[in-house]
Amino acid sequence: METQILDGKQTAREIRSELKEQIQDCIRKGMPAPCLAVILVGHDEASKVYVNNKEKACGWIGMKSLVCRMPAETTQEELLAKVQELNEDPGVNGILVQLPLPRHLDADLVINAIDPAKDVDGFHPVNAGKLSIGHRDAFVSCTPAGVVQLLKRAGVEIASKHCVIAGRSNIVGKPLALLMLRENATVTVCHSKTKDLSELTRQADIFIAAVGRPKMFGPEDIREGAVVVDVGMHRLEDGLCGDVDYEACMGRASYMTPVPGGVGPMTIAMLLSNCVQAYKAQLGTRS
Repeated sequence: METQILDGKQTAREIRSELKEQIQDCIRKGMPAPCLAVILVGHDEASKVYVNNKEKACGWIGMKSLVCRMPAETTQEELLAKVQELNEDPGVNGILVQLPLPRHLDADLVINAIDPAKDVDGFHPVNAGKLSIGHRDAFVSCTPAGVVQLLKRAGVEIASKHCVIAGRSNIVGKPLALLMLRENATVTVCHSKTKDLSELTRQADIFIAAVGRPKMFGPEDIREGAVVVDVGMHRLEDGLCGDVDYEACMGRASYMTPVPGGVGPMTIAMLLSNCVQAYKAQLGTRS
C-alpha cells in the first residue's frame, strides 16, 4: 500500500494565506491589525525558539506580535499583573503564556487569569467547558484543532469512523476526543493504564498517537489502511521522531503525518486562526 503524507507544512501555509487575506480585508475597512501578546518567562531555549517561530508567523500574515520577556525570578504577583495589564489593553486581541513556566510559578493560576475572550491557546476552563458542551464559539486548544483541520483538508473521512486516541492530556487527548466526536467519529481514548493497548489501536480507522514516548507504536499496532496522526516530537541522537515508528509504518498506513512537518506547523496555524477569531469577535465582526 502506498502511504500518502499528511503535509502539515503545506496545509499550514494554506491556512496562513487565508488568514492574511482576512486581515488585509479588515485593514482595508479601516480596522487596526490584530495583535497577539506572548509572555515568555525565563530562559528556556526551546521556549525561545517557539516564541520566535510565532513572531515570524504573525509577521507573515500581517498580525502584530508583542513579546513580553520577563526574568526567570519573576514572582507570581508580577506575572499575574502582566496578564491583567494585557487583559485590559484593547490593542491586544490574544494572550499566550509560553509554557513551561519556571517551577516556582503556578501555571494553572496564570492561565485562569487570562480573559477567556483572549485565551487563544484554548486552555482556560471557560473555553474548555464550552468545548465540552458543544459551543462553537470556544477557543479550541491549537494542536487538536490543527489535527482536525489537517484531516479535513486532506479529504479524510471522519464521520462514522473509529478514532482511537492514545493520550488523555488536557492539552491534546481530551479536547481532541471532543472535537472528533463533534465530527461524528466514534472515539476511544487510551492511556498508560489501558490494558491490551495494541489490541485497541489495531481497531482504529484513525489512530492518533499523543503519549510522549518515542517510536512507541510500530506496524504491529496499526491496522492496515488506517490513518495515522503522530502528535509526538522527540529529539534522539539520530534526529527528530514521533510516537510512531514512521519508517516502519510506511506502506501500512493509508495516510500518515511526518515528524517534523506534520502536526507541528498546524499548531501554530491554529493559534493564528484563534487570534483572528478573537480579533473579529472583539471588533464585532465575523466577516
